[in-house]
Amino acid sequence: MNGTTVHGDRAALKKLLDAAYDRYACPGFITDDPIQLPHAFASRTDAEVIGFLTATIAWGQRRTIIANARKLVDLMDGAPHDFVMQASPTDLRRTSGFVHRTFNGTDLRHFVRGLRHVYTTYGGLEDAFLADGSPGAMALAIHRFKQRFFEPSHQRRTEKHVADPAKGSNAKRINMFLRWMVRPTDRGVDLGLWTRISPADLMVPLDVHTGRVARELGLLQRTQDDWKAVEELTAALRLFDPLDPVKYDIALFGIGVEHTG
Repeated sequence: MNGTTVHGDRAALKKLLDAAYDRYACPGFITDDPIQLPHAFASRTDAEVIGFLTATIAWGQRRTIIANARKLVDLMDGAPHDFVMQASPTDLRRTSGFVHRTFNGTDLRHFVRGLRHVYTTYGGLEDAFLADGSPGAMALAIHRFKQRFFEPSHQRRTEKHVADPAKGSNAKRINMFLRWMVRPTDRGVDLGLWTRISPADLMVPLDVHTGRVARELGLLQRTQDDWKAVEELTAALRLFDPLDPVKYDIALFGIGVEHTG
């Protein structure tokens, strides 16, 4: 990638990003990506439960994330939604040994209870982001979801595993989960399971790869990887596709990985 060739040239940037999207947005993308976990389930509720849990632990090496997400599937007897809705205290104790970095068995039990709560109280995971049938601004929708998710009794430490843009977090993992659920499945990558949140409303999941490439291309000036950077980069990507700006997350991530390894 020669950033000096396209830096600041909008037409050239769009051409580069569109070409990268066409190259990376294909079923082969999921082979090494955690999105393969929700892809493995035909049921919407199974896919969104394991998708949410997988996205929650999606930091570190992708190979480790995928391996630990598969452990989650095994702990839930291969039926994530049924486990969330029906797990007894004895079933929940089986999760005590789970650990992925700072996310442990205690956190997992609280997440199961939180998921059960949003299904029983708000009608489902998608619904828990909405107010009056609409997400509104995505920062507010994520903040709303976090408040609802943690309404059941829980340990304070677990709250750190759901980011909140209201506190400046870039909310990378929850934005990634939303991309998985909302973006159309026509390219065989994202799942397109949710219809009441529009792809136009999504915010880019900002990580090391996307941030580095975006800055090299002149799409992002802010040096901190915080919510303001997410807003800046998403606004830049909307200039190329206002209806589906976050499709370019796949392009930026693919370019970053390709030029890292």
